[in-house]
Formats: sequence, C-alpha cells, structure tokens
Amino acid sequence: MSIPLSDGIHLCIRSVTAQRLRSFLTLLGIAVGIASVILLTSIGEGIHRFVLAEFSQFGTNVIGVHPGKVKTGGVPPSGFPTSSKPLSLEDARALASLPHVVAVTPSTWGNAEVGGNGRLRRTTVYGVGPAMIKVFNIALRVGQFLPSEDAESARSLVVLGPKLKNELFGTENALGARLRIGTDQFRVIGVLEPKGQFLGIDLDDTAYIPAARAMEIFNRDGLNEIDLAVEEGYPAAKVVAAIKERMMARHGREDFTIVSQEEMMATLSNILDVLTMAVGALGSISLLVGGVGIVTIMTIAVTERTNEIGLLVALGAERRTILGLFLGEAVVLAASGGVIGLLLGIGLAQLIHLAVPGLPVHTPVSFILMAEGVAIVIGLLAGVLPARRAALLDPVEALRAE
Repeated sequence: MSIPLSDGIHLCIRSVTAQRLRSFLTLLGIAVGIASVILLTSIGEGIHRFVLAEFSQFGTNVIGVHPGKVKTGGVPPSGFPTSSKPLSLEDARALASLPHVVAVTPSTWGNAEVGGNGRLRRTTVYGVGPAMIKVFNIALRVGQFLPSEDAESARSLVVLGPKLKNELFGTENALGARLRIGTDQFRVIGVLEPKGQFLGIDLDDTAYIPAARAMEIFNRDGLNEIDLAVEEGYPAAKVVAAIKERMMARHGREDFTIVSQEEMMATLSNILDVLTMAVGALGSISLLVGGVGIVTIMTIAVTERTNEIGLLVALGAERRTILGLFLGEAVVLAASGGVIGLLLGIGLAQLIHLAVPGLPVHTPVSFILMAEGVAIVIGLLAGVLPARRAALLDPVEALRAE
C-alpha cells in the first residue's frame, strides 16, 4: 500500500510541527550555515566586482609595454648597469603604426613640487602623449588636452587633475595660468574630469605634461611604459604578437614585458573567484553542523515513533513509503532552514553595506539557488540513515516497543 502524496506531505508537516522547539532548533542550524555562506560570498562577490570595475574604468582593451623581462626582472645591484634597453619615444611612435592600434601614449612619472597662484604642493607628475585621454577613457572638464606636436620640441604645457586645480587655484579659472614644476615653468591649458582613486593612487591630484619634458625634469633616459588602446572586439593576443615582433626588431631581443589588460583581468578574476569560494567554504562549515543536527533529530524521531512505524507497516505501508516519509521530514527541515538562512544572510549583507558604504556586497541569484539546493541536499543526506533504519524496522517488534 502506498500513501497518497498529499497525505505524505501532511504527515511530514505534522511530524515537524508536533515538536516545534526541537524542529526550530534543527532548522536554525541550517539557517545559520546558509546565512554564513550567503553573507561571506556576497561580500566576496561584491569585492570581486568592485576590483574589476576599478580596472575596467580605463577600458578593457589596453596593452602595456614595460622595460625589462619579467623572468629576469628586479632591481640590479648598485653599480651594475641593466641589460635592458630603455623604452623610447621612437618605440612609442613605431607601435602607433601597428594595425588595430587606435591610440598610443608614452608614460613616465615622478614626484615633484608644483607651484602656482602663490601656493605650493608636492604631487605626482605624469609625462604622457596627446592620446592619453583616449587610451585611458579620461574626459576633460574644461580646456584641451596636450596637443599633437613633435615630442622633442614639445611646449611647456600642463593639464591638471581636478583636485590639484582646486588646491592651487580654488574656484578661480586656471586656464592660461603659469605653473612651476620643479624648476620649469608651464602654462595650464586644461582641467580633467574627476576620476577618483585607483589602488590607493589619487588620479585627481596629478599634473600631466608632455613625456619628453617629464624625462628632462626627472632626468630619465627612458619611459616607464608605453600604453596602447586596441580596437574594441579585436583579439588582444594578436596585437600582443605584433607588438612583440615590432619591439624585437627594434631592440634586437626580448628585453621588454607586454601585459594586456584583458589577460590581467582574467587572471585577477580567477584569483578573486578562488577567494570567494574559499570564504564560502569557511561558511559552509556551519552547514555541516546543521546536517549533524538533522541526523540527530531524525534518529531520535525514529526511536520515539517506533510504534507508529510498526502500525503503518502492519497496515500495508511499503517500506519505501516509510523511507520517503522520513526523508521528506528531513528535507522540510533543511529547506525551511535554508529559506530562513537566505533571508537572514541577504538582510545582514545589506545592513553591512548600509553601515559601511565603502564595502560592496552583491548576492547573485545563482548563489541563492545554489545555497537552497545545498540545504535540500544536506537534508536528504542527513535523513538517509535514520529513514533507512525506520524502513527496515520489523513491524512486530515495532508494535511491541514502548
């Protein structure tokens, strides 16, 4: 004899509600575990998205060429010359003619005193090319960026970040004003839109001057890097191969390192995925505790309801029906605890975000479905042994039990 599904569900719910306190404590164990997993993975996923957004604010099609080979890189001992040929402005011009490269900017930087309007401030000064704003998706607030002109005869022009402009000129118009960088005089021709901070660097508290002038100020014989923007949608790997071929032809050997933002973000994403899974695994320890709780409660339930099981079997209930009833109870407990845990975890994540706006949290729907699925699976696994024990009880001995 098999029990109708509706009656089976009714029996499961009645069994769970008959011992309300015990059932609540059992599902609470699952709820705490699910809440821990959801909270930790929400924070991990939020940080994941935040970090990738920080990198992608400059576009996802940027390739950087750096002096020196990574595998032989490092700071050479004092007194020993480096074997790497410096990156030059000529290298940047040569790379600009490659197919599918839409913009190139040489880059060098240093720290210098910047004075203007009777005020003095020490900040970062970048030496770049006219295409820098196109390579890194930077917008102008007012004025213009560095004009296209011969690098060796570049004029003493400067573009300010918004924070540096406010520190030196306040609300006054800075266009056309004279600015001293180091010992040289520059004329302000533009102010950039705010860009914020990137990895602890305040991009708004900066000054941008022609790369050739920066190399003179900082007494450099080469560039820190050359950055290229590639056509959207075109494989970065093909452009990397073309850059490598062109640079080796110019330098005679591979004494440079090429890093594509696409490759860097993929690597970074993999690392962040591992970290998210690691914190989720830590939270899942609570789920194991909840599973042990279900095993304990269901074992006690089988012992307490031996007479009921014997009566059902004596009336013709199949053993698989008994198995299904006890598995159903375990699943109801686990699923209910999972729902409570989801609500608790998402709620705590949002409360933390409200309390600490700088800490991003994000809970994907896939995480929610996965967490509830895990709760149900734990209920099934935890209920198997007690349910099997119940199904295998001898009906005569079960009816005799007290």
